Amino acid sequence: MSDYSLQPVQVEDFEAMLSLRMDALRESLERLGRFDLQRGRDRFQAAFAPEFMRHICCGAERIGFVTLKPAGASLHLEQLYVKPEQQGQRVGAWVISWVKDRARAARQDVTLSALKLSDANRFYLRHGFKQVAESEFDIDYRWTCEVAT
Repeated sequence: MSDYSLQPVQVEDFEAMLSLRMDALRESLERLGRFDLQRGRDRFQAAFAPEFMRHICCGAERIGFVTLKPAGASLHLEQLYVKPEQQGQRVGAWVISWVKDRARAARQDVTLSALKLSDANRFYLRHGFKQVAESEFDIDYRWTCEVAT
């Protein structure tokens, strides 16, 4: 049994979540020459939607968060961040399993974008996501839900 759980997000969690997000993104953004705390705050504020967000917890400790939003005929994995010191411990794999379970239940595909030069790209490919597009800073992926009939 896993010690991981997903817990609701409240509006007052914004600052702690922003800090975690920036810590998790820092290295990838620096590789792209795009690390900017104010831009990061603005982008996170624009995307902050507690109703679609969950804290990733290990026991009582918050170690990350995930944002999964409806996006037309699919679900969009908008954010998946894990504290750097918790990465590589299968937390992300546990969350992706949860995401895929939701997608299967809804009979929907999952889309997402990852920063170019981010280690996340290998992670998503390893978990069955296929690259579908590329832009200046991001790579777009899709996981296709195949539900047995």
